Amino acid sequence: MSYASDVVQMVSQRNPSEPEFLQAVKEVLESLEPVLSRHPKYQKNRILERITEPERVILFRVPWFDDRGEIQVNRGFRIEFNSAIGPYKGGLRFHPTVNLGILKFLAFEQTFKNSLTTISMGGAKGGSDFDPKGKSDNEVMRFCQSFMTELQRHIGPLTDVPAGDIGVGGREIGYLFGQYKRLRNEFSGVLTGKGLNWGGSLIRPEATGYGAVYFAEEMLKTRGDSLEGKICAVSGSGNVAQYTVEKLNQLGGKAVTLSDSNGTIYDPAGIDAEKLAWVMELKNVRRGRIREYAEKFKGVTYKEGARPWDIPCQCAFPSATQNEINAEEAKTLVKNGCFVVSEGANMPSEPEAVDIFLEHKILYGPGKAANAGGVATSGLEMAQNSQFMSWPREQVDQHLHRIMVNIHENVRRTAEEYGYPGNYVVGANIAGFVKVADAMIDQGLV
Repeated sequence: MSYASDVVQMVSQRNPSEPEFLQAVKEVLESLEPVLSRHPKYQKNRILERITEPERVILFRVPWFDDRGEIQVNRGFRIEFNSAIGPYKGGLRFHPTVNLGILKFLAFEQTFKNSLTTISMGGAKGGSDFDPKGKSDNEVMRFCQSFMTELQRHIGPLTDVPAGDIGVGGREIGYLFGQYKRLRNEFSGVLTGKGLNWGGSLIRPEATGYGAVYFAEEMLKTRGDSLEGKICAVSGSGNVAQYTVEKLNQLGGKAVTLSDSNGTIYDPAGIDAEKLAWVMELKNVRRGRIREYAEKFKGVTYKEGARPWDIPCQCAFPSATQNEINAEEAKTLVKNGCFVVSEGANMPSEPEAVDIFLEHKILYGPGKAANAGGVATSGLEMAQNSQFMSWPREQVDQHLHRIMVNIHENVRRTAEEYGYPGNYVVGANIAGFVKVADAMIDQGLV
């Protein structure tokens, strides 16, 4: 067995009940074979054993009062995975499915994603099994305050800088930041995704979706093509999906789908700026369901309990959650003419689906590269906070575009260097790994 296979087996034995984490570790380590065989220093320093073990795992209870005055108890987590190249950085997710294995997978992926951004940030992730859906603002506030009362012991602008993720938007970040400021008596850049009036950055809400589209555009340029006139399937209807559609519209693409946990809408006429504004009001203000779109606009089909991947398209932007494209759906996408997949979500394609994309040589941008725009702009927010300045919208968008172009070029060039031209999975994993691994060697056995 190879060094990578040995470590995958060891990690599997240590973490038998964490399938998402094991999936992420296997996918990354297996693609590192070319760099491991070329550079024996990584095995000598046992980098794979060290890089697959989080530096710190924090688990705590979160008690809070609901609006009936009854006590509720949730679990809180923070996985501080790797700080070799900078302070821990990664989002907080509030969702009933949150557990240790999912957060370890996300933090592990975040380590390499942050490495690719060219900004000095380590990898982390956190959250709770608390579900903000159906809760009042006061209930969300009381939960966030209780959550931050414990979390504040472990974070700081030079230690660990959380951000938002699924279930954690501007409202939640505001409540979390307020409690941190109250307890620590300091106003600092300890969270990203803040409101513009109190340290936030322009383009931060848009960044993940914009970045996934910029990455797709760069992939298409390698074939002398562009997004102009392309039919695009987008999953999800939250922050990432919304701004993916917005940037597609700006670059001449036509998004025809959106979805949520209940089903998918298909609008063959395209989700233009006016319709998108309605979706944003539906999801961000009224917190409604995507099926209402089909009731509002003519010619729209709503598919209950379905995902968008059987709808013919040329470009797919999975922007909802992990493992949302299985092997059969990948085959359907390819059969229907899809030749670009740019992942806005984290690990949305199952391993068998990834194999199908690579086998058919479609332009496949894995999440750790394609959706790195969100955390990259969080890094830009941190830079602005350190200067107590706010950059104009155009400047932030230019920085974001430049970062995504650089990520694409780094990933493309690395894949070629190690004998896998056009394979963005190998390129992203090796490029992200080498930077972190070399820093770990430089810093000694810590």
